[in-house]
Amino acid sequence: MRHKYIGHLSGGQKQAAFIAMVVAQDTDYILLDEPLNNLDMKHSVQIMQLLRRLVDELGKTIVVVVHDINFASSYSDYIVALRNGRLIHSGPTEDIIHSHILREIFDMHIHIEEIQKTRVCVYYHHGICNPFPHTTAAAASVENRQEVTVK
Repeated sequence: MRHKYIGHLSGGQKQAAFIAMVVAQDTDYILLDEPLNNLDMKHSVQIMQLLRRLVDELGKTIVVVVHDINFASSYSDYIVALRNGRLIHSGPTEDIIHSHILREIFDMHIHIEEIQKTRVCVYYHHGICNPFPHTTAAAASVENRQEVTVK
């Protein structure tokens, strides 16, 4: 990646390059607005793992806007939840990731499963909120999940 022009990089590689540019500025705080947009799962996880390392290893404070509650649950220390531009809840991740609180935020039932010490939000489940009742959803297993948080 080091010898390529930025225009020749994939979306995930571009995001990593942009984050590297921000890190090179050596600020204590990094603000990112939807850094996972248009990225596949692999690159989204790589970006979140990179941000986690910046917090853990370099002591950065990172504020990230994400719309995927499972990325917030897996990588955040603290969640600020907005709905229609208004603050609904804020607090440590472990205080926010509960079905009754998520119902207030998202106006829908979200079942919580704990997998390897990480709360996973199951917001699509056949029979609970299936928008296509005559189809079957494939299930994915979550393996090798690490407990991580962002300051």
